[in-house]
Amino acid sequence: MATKRVKIASTVGLHARPAGLFAQAAARQPVPVLIGRPGEKGVAASSILAVMALGVKFEEEVELSAEGDGAEAALEELAELLSQDLDATPAT
Repeated sequence: MATKRVKIASTVGLHARPAGLFAQAAARQPVPVLIGRPGEKGVAASSILAVMALGVKFEEEVELSAEGDGAEAALEELAELLSQDLDATPAT
């Protein structure tokens, strides 16, 4: 299983818009991805409600994990997304 840790760069944490953008990106991945605090059980990264329920704050570290073909690339893409202030990014 591939794992990657990343600090949340969105100033509002993973709430509302940042959680939605992240969940949408996770749903596009070729493998299921989990997100959670290090050492805790992760939740489905593709579920906006599950992601928001984590209550992750600005600069808090999370762990992404996935298994299967394309797991490393999926985690890299999602970690890059979380390392940006998604609340400051213009809507597309």
